[in-house]
Amino acid sequence: MSEEPSGGAREGGQARPKIGIPPERQRWLIPALWYGALIIALFGSVIWVMFKEYATDESMGHGFFVPLVVGFLIWRRREELDATPAGTHWSGWALIALGFGLLMLGTFGAEFALMRGGLIVTIYGVVLVACGLSVFQKLLFPLLLLLFMIRIPQFIYGQITFPLQILASQFAETTLAAIGIPVLREGNVLELASQRLNVVEACSGIRSLLSLGFLSLVYGYFFETRTWVRIVLVLATPPIAIVANGLRVTITGILSEINTEYAEGLFHTMEGWVIFMVALVALLLLHQVLVRAARLVNRWKGAPSA
Repeated sequence: MSEEPSGGAREGGQARPKIGIPPERQRWLIPALWYGALIIALFGSVIWVMFKEYATDESMGHGFFVPLVVGFLIWRRREELDATPAGTHWSGWALIALGFGLLMLGTFGAEFALMRGGLIVTIYGVVLVACGLSVFQKLLFPLLLLLFMIRIPQFIYGQITFPLQILASQFAETTLAAIGIPVLREGNVLELASQRLNVVEACSGIRSLLSLGFLSLVYGYFFETRTWVRIVLVLATPPIAIVANGLRVTITGILSEINTEYAEGLFHTMEGWVIFMVALVALLLLHQVLVRAARLVNRWKGAPSA
């Protein structure tokens, strides 16, 4: 009676590989999943409120995609993580304690920003405890992207949005006057012949600025290897978002002169999406300009001297 080979079942004379998680991956994946389940249990209510916020607040709509992108980036580097020595770093326990303290302070003080911050700090601490400093360093970029899951605290949000409202209204005033549409600006209010346009917080451009900033970081990570190009793309995001939002207010003013209904409701929402896509295309075009400029510089440097 023949015996089966000990290395696994054979089919057609060839051994079939075993299916499972490689041991080197279990070192960091299993502890990460275990601690991840504890984080969900501890911060479950905070996470639930954050996801409801993503569904209702336009300025945080990108929050749905942040954990998906972060998870993909981590899984994409799984083989590199397998080869990285794993361990436990003492600073992780300090961060976990700090995150729990922020959760308690936010709970008793009814300050949701502290609870959100406690969630991110705890995740950082768990990575250090479960995987070690070397793994944390390799995952630094996706871990930093987690900050885009947190809504800007209200006291900071107001300090950012009002200047953006003024910039958008100033841009619209200048552009409308240049094309011959009478307009009078008082702060963030535009007086047109047809109606009064109030550039409120929702029209400040903060939503497009945050979403475009997140996309510029992810895009630069995937499609560019030169650090200076990545930095330029990130630094160019605020000006592009501000100009795009100014164009949105300008177009709203032009359409309101045609029909006041075009300045609100579905038309206004669709206009916002179109302008955001224009801003995204502008960012992609900037990248192509930078790539071609870099090629020209390299050719010039490599050309023999006369």
